[in-house]
Amino acid sequence: MNKAELKAFKDQLLVLRARLRGDVHQMAEATLKKNRSEANGDLSSMPIHMADIGSDNFEQEFTLSLMENEGVTLGQIEASLERIEEGTYGQCEECGAKIPKTRLKAIPFATLCIRCAEQVERGL
Repeated sequence: MNKAELKAFKDQLLVLRARLRGDVHQMAEATLKKNRSEANGDLSSMPIHMADIGSDNFEQEFTLSLMENEGVTLGQIEASLERIEEGTYGQCEECGAKIPKTRLKAIPFATLCIRCAEQVERGL
């Protein structure tokens, strides 16, 4: 892979990292730091129905799950940026083969070639 291609992948990873960091920060602000009345704009002090509490809890758990998934992706992006600096970006971590550029364009933080990724998914 030449320097121009590596720079393009690095730029793509940096943009994706910035976007995900913003998403995680925004979700944390919206979900974890506001109570129900602030989140919905309610100014009333009327009691909350139990179904509303259940819905709020579900939404909070769902958002926490999304934040966790995005945190994993952020870690993969950071590892890919390190591999670019080390000169190992684009090599399969399992077999050492080159990861096709089409795969890296679709998933710039991919660490496995397609064959190895399929084997991992099948549990082999």
